[in-house]
This record gives sequence, structure tokens and C-alpha cells, in this order.
Amino acid sequence: MPYWRLFYHFVWGTRNREPLIAPEWENSLHNVMAAKATELGALVHAVGGIEDHVHLVVSVPPKIALSTFIGQVKGNSSHFVNHELDVGISFAWQAEYGVVSFGGKRLDTVVRYTKNQRKHHADGITIAMLERVVPEARG
Repeated sequence: MPYWRLFYHFVWGTRNREPLIAPEWENSLHNVMAAKATELGALVHAVGGIEDHVHLVVSVPPKIALSTFIGQVKGNSSHFVNHELDVGISFAWQAEYGVVSFGGKRLDTVVRYTKNQRKHHADGITIAMLERVVPEARG
């Protein structure tokens, strides 16, 4: 196996950013996302989020395209909510996602940010770059 050391922060939201993720099953959703990422060969550093979006901090091996990786994680987790949990809603993710890469020296900061999503959003101290799902309009 080749040596690789790649760090990515993904973020994506629920369909129309609806507050669909309930606290009662949020951890189960995060665990399913982490399990699928691991199955795809990624190293999961953190999963977090709030009612309308999630964050995933991972090291994805270069053998899998990032779009393929996130498509499978999103698809598997959506299937889990709709077919394994009986939550009484039609759950879906938005089509878009955001991803940024970062260096290993920032790993602790990004992991801490991801794990403390509720506090960051409640206190209004989010990091814009780590919350972006769609690119900024160019003028």
C-alpha cells in the first residue's frame, strides 16, 4: 500500500436545509456515516453536526475519488435513515457538499470544531470556510 497522509473536512446539509436530524437518532446516523467511511478505506477523525447539516473529518485514500467517497457515504446514511430507522419522515440530503483539505497541524482544531457543532452554532462562532456547501458567487 502506498503511503498517504491526506486530511479532508466535508460538510453537507439535509434537503432544503430542513431540521430533519433528531437528537434521538443523531448518534446512530453519525455512526453509520463513520462505518461506511471506514469500509471505503478512510480514517475517520470526527463526525458532528446539528439538525440541518453534518461535518465529516476524514483521511481518504487516494485510490477513491472524493466525489465517489462522499456519494457513497451520503447514499448509505440516507438509506439507513429511511429504511433502518422508523423516524416517520422522508429523509434526504441536498445534492451539494463542501470539502476542504488541510494540513496535519490543523487536525486537532478541525476535529474539535466538528465535535462542538452545537456550541459553535448556538454561540454564533462558526468558521465560514468549514460551513460552506456551495461556492461563493464570483463577481
